[in-house]
Amino acid sequence: MGIISWLLVGIIAGWLAGLVMKGRGFGIVGNIVIGVVGALVGGWLAGALFNIHQPITGFNLGTIVVAFLGAVIVLYIARLAKI
Repeated sequence: MGIISWLLVGIIAGWLAGLVMKGRGFGIVGNIVIGVVGALVGGWLAGALFNIHQPITGFNLGTIVVAFLGAVIVLYIARLAKI
């Protein structure tokens, strides 16, 4: 997956996670970072917990869902650390 795809998935995942988690956001750059890190965390968790070891490639619904779930986890941890 190219850098543009990672950024698009990061933007979408970070934005969706910000909507679901509500509260004060981290801005556009923060949301992108949280989304991209969330994609990495989500991919790792999918492999560790559900034994899914196929690479997540391209810009598709599965990639966005995994990135979104990871972004929610990362956003939750980031808010805990910010207290």
